[in-house]
Amino acid sequence: MSTAILTGQPVPGSSIEADLRSLGFDLRIATDAAEAETLLAEVPGDERVALVDARFVGHVHALRLGLTDPRFPLAAIPGAVTAQPAGRQALTRAMARENSAGGGTTLVDSLADRILSALDTDGTDVHRPELGSLVAAVPADPQARNEARQAVADVDDEAVRLKSAVKSRDGFFTTYCISPYSRYIARWCARRGLTPNQVTTASLLTALIAAACAATGTRGGFVAAGVLLIASFVLDCTDGQLARYSLQYSTLGAWLDATFDRAKEYAYYAGLALGAARSGGHDDVWALALGAMVLQTCRHVVDFSFNEANHDATANTSPTAALSDKLDSVGWTVWVRRMIVLPIGERWAMIAVLTAVTTPRITFYALLIGCAFAATYTTAGRVLRSLTRKARRTDRAAGALADLADSGPLAQGFAEAFKKAARKLPGFTAPVVALLGGLTVVLTAALTDFGGPWPIVAALGYALTSGLAVARPLKGALDWLVPPFLRAAEYGTVLVLAARADVNGALPAAFGLVAAVAYHHYDTVYRIRGDAGAPPAWLVRSIGGHEGRTLLVTVLAALLTASQFTVALTALAVAVALVVLVESIRFWVGAHKGGAPAVHDEGETA
Repeated sequence: MSTAILTGQPVPGSSIEADLRSLGFDLRIATDAAEAETLLAEVPGDERVALVDARFVGHVHALRLGLTDPRFPLAAIPGAVTAQPAGRQALTRAMARENSAGGGTTLVDSLADRILSALDTDGTDVHRPELGSLVAAVPADPQARNEARQAVADVDDEAVRLKSAVKSRDGFFTTYCISPYSRYIARWCARRGLTPNQVTTASLLTALIAAACAATGTRGGFVAAGVLLIASFVLDCTDGQLARYSLQYSTLGAWLDATFDRAKEYAYYAGLALGAARSGGHDDVWALALGAMVLQTCRHVVDFSFNEANHDATANTSPTAALSDKLDSVGWTVWVRRMIVLPIGERWAMIAVLTAVTTPRITFYALLIGCAFAATYTTAGRVLRSLTRKARRTDRAAGALADLADSGPLAQGFAEAFKKAARKLPGFTAPVVALLGGLTVVLTAALTDFGGPWPIVAALGYALTSGLAVARPLKGALDWLVPPFLRAAEYGTVLVLAARADVNGALPAAFGLVAAVAYHHYDTVYRIRGDAGAPPAWLVRSIGGHEGRTLLVTVLAALLTASQFTVALTALAVAVALVVLVESIRFWVGAHKGGAPAVHDEGETA
């Protein structure tokens, strides 16, 4: 239960009490500041509390935005201030100082606004939502009250609420083909008490059914799969819109939304590969499916690493960024630039249509070409920005990149050995050695006979170069490239060795292993995004780090026959999946129950 303390004399005809009750607040009335302080102290410390001026005039959605958003410990709008348990101490301190300073026993002005001023004086961070056309005011006289009431009547707050449920920045397909009606589905869900997590789960189940349909290998199955994939994406948009519409944000919800997106897409790839094998042509496209997953995952790592490297960089200016902002000011270029990076809406629409009307092989070819172009475009732009901007990156950014690198005991040992020498190397050393080491192990696996010793030698060299890459803090202009280079090396080695094994089941086993490891890497990203820190060190050590897994796979390829290698890959995939899933679920469920700050993941950037 949340408690709202109404301060001051009630105004005849005011709807404020009914509005607050409709938002789930239990009401208390305080006639002066001293009584408000007493009532504040009586509210249990684990509950939300709000101070609201009884003269408040405004939209219900303005109150909702200001008083019910779970993401902020303290929030305020004109005439109202609220605190969650994490912000109660600051609110209580400001209230006590207001009373001791002789703020007055009669509330001539708004107590809530005076408390807000006291919080600002303390330097306390108070969230103030953007209200736009919504009204929130404390009129000082009857004329002003009438004007405020007229302003409320002139704006349909439900229309504003529906509009704000849609992301302000989204892809063309999502904006024009999904959001115009998915927002109404979100409202329907809200009115029936459904939660965003329930809608997210429904989206996952729909995508898994789509994958199962694709796995049938029939034309009818492919058509059904395409339709269901679009339906899953509609629900995927709906869950975020429902979260924004009803302000139901949570750490668990953000994790589920982001994680299920990857699970849906990659499960669908597997369904297409199974369907191709079962179709009339018995086409084997597992290498293409795995290649698509590797490429898409590496694209995401580029996004995550670049954003983390520049999250809190200072003097973060660039002529390239200025040009990008200028292009965004021209209407048609905005949509072109958002579409060519193939965001999730455009990507899933393309996959769905091609699944229904062509073959899995053609679908994967188109996906690989489109994603490769998008990856080249976005990475080139970010490299130019990094080279032309004069930014000083923080220890936090360097730590995040080190966590994203996922270095195991071998790489960490080499990093410690190279620490002193690395200080004397040029600033571009880290990405260069990471790239060269990764290319060496992948090309060696591709160009030598399966089962030979040379991939093991290359993997040992890769562990050494990986250690050198992270031997000093990753604060260089291009050091954000280190994690994606390491991801591409590990995943690429598994893909090449499985393809070189040339036996049934090797590539599906490799697909499972890369999926399990990719989940671990995505989980690391979402923990960092949620300010929860990296996964525990024991987890990284137990699954070997990227260099340990790469070395292990090359050793298995050298020591085992192709059939035995397939079995070993399957066992390794199951082992990694079990360890990372159990730890991930334990962490996120515990974070949710432990009252971790609510967050909302806006999903894949356009």
